[in-house]
Amino acid sequence: MNNASQWTVIDEKVTDTNGRVKDFLPQNDKSDNKGIYKLTFHTEPYFKSQDKSSFYPFIEVVFEIKDDSHYHVPITLSPYGYSTYRGN
Repeated sequence: MNNASQWTVIDEKVTDTNGRVKDFLPQNDKSDNKGIYKLTFHTEPYFKSQDKSSFYPFIEVVFEIKDDSHYHVPITLSPYGYSTYRGN
């Protein structure tokens, strides 16, 4: 992120059958992934594929990476609610 009003797109991915995206950011001796990120989960296509309606067409999650740890940013999702947390 450059500032509060401008984001830089890093990549666009589709989750696998387990709902995960692997290797979104590089993890090696030369990578420094520290910073503030925003993930946008496009939930509407998923619910449409299940023939369900949803209150949330997408969910944006903003978080900060402060170290070189491996991060998971999962969401638990229902048509009318969601929760997110930092996994490991």
